[in-house]
Order: sequence, then C-alpha cells, then structure tokens
Amino acid sequence: MTALEDESLPPGPYPLFETWRRAAEARDGIRYAGAMTLSTIAADGFPEGRTVLLHAAEAERGFAFITDVRSRTGRALAQAPRAALTFYWGPLERQVRVQGRVTRAPSREADRFFAKRPRRSRITAWASPQSRPLGDAAALEERMATLDERFSERETIPRPPYWRAYRVRPRRVAFWEAKARRLHARVEYERSESATGDWRLRRLAP
Repeated sequence: MTALEDESLPPGPYPLFETWRRAAEARDGIRYAGAMTLSTIAADGFPEGRTVLLHAAEAERGFAFITDVRSRTGRALAQAPRAALTFYWGPLERQVRVQGRVTRAPSREADRFFAKRPRRSRITAWASPQSRPLGDAAALEERMATLDERFSERETIPRPPYWRAYRVRPRRVAFWEAKARRLHARVEYERSESATGDWRLRRLAP
C-alpha cells in the first residue's frame, strides 16, 4: 500500500507535502529536494518553465521562492500572477503539482531567503542581468571579480533591490505515487471558494 492509499490522509495538503519533502531530503540520489519546475504564462501567451528552489511551504501562506523581477520569470509574473509548480523525486517515484495565484512576499522575507543562498549565487545576483542577451562573457566575469572584491570584507551580502520573494497560494495541490502495473495512486486537494477556504480531498484515477 502506498502512502496515498492510507485512509487517514490529512485534511489539507501541507502536512503531506512536508512529509514527502523530508523523505526526499533524506534519500540518497536526491541532491535538491526543494527543486521545482516553476511554470508561468509569458506575454505572448505561451507557457514557460524553469527550475527554481523552494524556500518555504507554509499553510495559508503558500510556497515561496525568490527571483529577479527583471528576468523573464519576473516579467511573466508581473503581467500574469498565476503559476504552477512541479516537484518530482525520481528515486521515491513521487510527484507533487501545485497551481495557484502569485503574490509578492514582504522584503524581510526576501532578505531572509536571499541570505540562505550560497555566497557565489548572491554575487551572481548582483552581477548578472538575468535573462538579458549576454554580449561579452569576459565582461561578466570581470564584474563578478570586482563584486567579489567589493564584498570580501562584508559579513553578509545584501539583497539587490530587484530580487524579490514570491508566494504561490495554491488552489489545487495534486500528489502522485507510482505503483506496480501502472495503477498509480493519485489524490488531489482543491481549495473551496468559501470564506473559510477549506480543502476538498478526492482520489483520482491513474
């Protein structure tokens, strides 16, 4: 029996997601348990996907990530603040899909999330005009070196003002787990439109 076939599933998706995420963190062969495909709608109407890292998943607040507002991701979210997230943990044969509206998180959260990034990633955030055409790779390397020197004596590297945190507040969260003979287990949580925002749980065919 898979985890999704348990009759005592939680009434909302967050406890189950956290259990699965922790299992992914503990599993050999999964380097980034928080890696997720973020899908947005571009200005030309086409969907776009890219892999980003999850920074938090909290009930009522949603799934958080950070990105450059000048990037294709940032521009897409500005014109169509809706997104889908996909987590896939191959060694566990589990997948979670999230769909919802996107809002910007407070600056203090963006600061906290940015501070968790590796030092090199924080310098790159200052140096790189993300998603823009790259004219001279050598010039970018020089800018990286200059910024590395500039921040060398600082205990922390501040967040660039154009890097912001976003939260996807889900309306739907779907869990999938592989089973033998391709009779996979699937459940879906859907948020009601009522003032309480309760979750409806239903089982889906493979």
